Amino acid sequence: MKMYKSKNGSTKKLFNVAAFFLIPIILVFTCLSTVTKAEVQKTMKLEIEGLFNGKEGTMVLKNLKNDSLYVYNSERSTKRLTPESTFKVPNSLIGLETSALRDEYEVKRWDGVVREFESWNRDHSLASAMRESAIWFYQDMARDIGEIKMLEYMNQIGYGNGDISGGIDRFWLDSTLKISAVEQVDFLEDLVEEDLPFKKENQKVVKRMMIQNEQDNYTLHGKTGTRLSDMGLGWYIGFIETDKETWVFAVNLNGTGTQAKNITIEVLKKMHIIN
Repeated sequence: MKMYKSKNGSTKKLFNVAAFFLIPIILVFTCLSTVTKAEVQKTMKLEIEGLFNGKEGTMVLKNLKNDSLYVYNSERSTKRLTPESTFKVPNSLIGLETSALRDEYEVKRWDGVVREFESWNRDHSLASAMRESAIWFYQDMARDIGEIKMLEYMNQIGYGNGDISGGIDRFWLDSTLKISAVEQVDFLEDLVEEDLPFKKENQKVVKRMMIQNEQDNYTLHGKTGTRLSDMGLGWYIGFIETDKETWVFAVNLNGTGTQAKNITIEVLKKMHIIN
């Protein structure tokens, strides 16, 4: 190793000088390499046009184990649309967190107004209102939460455009709040991992309320949403836990939530995620 004399007479190794300059360079290249890998998304195109039967729509499906992303109609996947009843998921989280409801079993009394679905016309708990998609229950809860708290949590979770100006009891129903399928998947991923700004117990409760099908080798959690004014927008969002991995998904189309759910089930079968 070559040696040199410093001005103060002390002996230093040239290796130390070289290292001083080389280490930052190495770190720069390491950081660049990391950024490059992060930017390379494992995105695959879903060939499922036939399942939409001529209706315009999109699907985003993500494997949380390896971050693989599958997309049908990438252009529409980033288009923000009204969430309709899929907003019951964040609405439930906010309701529990703000103590608008004590727990998922607390009952709200039916007001006697006859609405379009018979299953709505009775008393409901948070869990049953989620299951039956009883809009009146969630409207009442949103009023109890209030605009200040609702906006505070909407900003914290970064849900779509966060616009609740359409009215505290209907901003998510063919109104001002809008979110894309990609954003729905991001939100659901945080929910699955219990990484949202809510108590973990509240996140567990909402995930449990979303269970729609529980089998030996998988559990399907989901929520439909339909624009009731014209049945012209349908959503199905959720996640599926299998023995090996967890997938999150969001589907929307110019149709109904039931149609979106049927498409989702067919894709999960086609990809051998469920049997």
